Amino acid sequence: MENGLEKKYGLPTAICMVVGIVIGSGVFFKAEAVLVQTGGNMPLGILAWLIVGAIMIVCSYVFATMATRYEKVNGVVDYAEATVGKRYAYLMGWFMGTIYTPALTSVLAWVSARYFSVLVGWDITGGSCLVLACFFLCADYALNALSPRIAGKFQVSTTVIKMVPLLLMGVVGVVVGLVNGQMAQNFATISAATVSSGEGLMKATVAVAFAYEGWVLATSINAELKDAKRNLPRALVLGSFVVVITYILYYIGLNGAVTTEELMASGQAAAKMAYQRVFGEAAGTVVFVLIVISCLGTLNGLMLANCRSFYALAARGQGPKPEMFRQVDPVTNMPNNSAIFSLLFAAFWLLYFYGANLTAGWFGPFSFDSSELPIITLYGMYIAMFIQFMRKERTLGAFKRLVMPALGLCGCGFMVYAAFAGYGVKVFYYLVVYAVFMLVGNFFYRKDA
Repeated sequence: MENGLEKKYGLPTAICMVVGIVIGSGVFFKAEAVLVQTGGNMPLGILAWLIVGAIMIVCSYVFATMATRYEKVNGVVDYAEATVGKRYAYLMGWFMGTIYTPALTSVLAWVSARYFSVLVGWDITGGSCLVLACFFLCADYALNALSPRIAGKFQVSTTVIKMVPLLLMGVVGVVVGLVNGQMAQNFATISAATVSSGEGLMKATVAVAFAYEGWVLATSINAELKDAKRNLPRALVLGSFVVVITYILYYIGLNGAVTTEELMASGQAAAKMAYQRVFGEAAGTVVFVLIVISCLGTLNGLMLANCRSFYALAARGQGPKPEMFRQVDPVTNMPNNSAIFSLLFAAFWLLYFYGANLTAGWFGPFSFDSSELPIITLYGMYIAMFIQFMRKERTLGAFKRLVMPALGLCGCGFMVYAAFAGYGVKVFYYLVVYAVFMLVGNFFYRKDA
């Protein structure tokens, strides 16, 4: 594949890209979940944020090394092909197109609707929130399908907006919490609920993975980065450090504004409460509006990737009806057939998320959190790539070839262990669903493509 993209980005821009890609709604959505999973244990929650942050930094460095090694190749599916092989790369692309990306897109539509409902005072558990989630899903699809340029500009604008509420709560919330003593009280208080430290940490780690997800997409800027062999690893590592510090500051700051009991009991409503206590009623509401916009921006970024999922397979001659899904609209320059099919998968996963997590378990033992386990699956799929990278790249130095990939393997292995330790038998039921999807996908693999 020839690379005709201009080398136009420097290191500062690249760092901002990494931060903008990774930071989204997850930190707002999962901060309360971490407290619930750890029984209100603040130090244990901070440890979960640190562990997953460290894993992200290590894995992003390994992928950055791959990006510089395979300079004409962009994206995790292409790295899978270069390290493991074509069939493995296809199956990873199929997984991302049918489970990973549409599942996360659907969850983001629900999260955006939930925070919007909190903002206007609507019920966050009833039908109004779900209808709003469906509207956001369809509206963002229409924006991407009909006007990709506007969708791109919206994505850039929301990147800046994302940082404002995080930094404000991270700095001001910490100061307020230290002054009023709320911080010390929350650090000393653990909920009366019986939660073992080990199980709580594992569940919190899986929950935090959602907030950190997206970093692997940053490797796609390699083709447009000046001196990519030096700057991409720097951007990924420095950008990852910025994300980790920002997330932990926000998590601590939030606990400086409200009690752990309030945060665990009220969920998203407690986040609004925290901003209003720190900044006042009016200013707190304004900042909360920025959170809603941030969530919509993250939804837009995921929908942007989701619309292209089947096109990416079809462009390789793979998947169902490649001649249909690789068609590009001459006016909008969008693969509309791919976008329509991807919207169908996102709608399916929104239906599943509601039935499995927001009501009385429509799917019985097959009810799992589609915002978490697909992310852990991707970490599991990285393992084969890291092993093959260590085996094949004999000309690299020991640090890049052995040390960092080995640490990445440990991190990925820990994430898989955390899923089994935290969720037990639910993981096996999820793996049944995963296996069915992958068997169907394998049916569409073409050896001669």
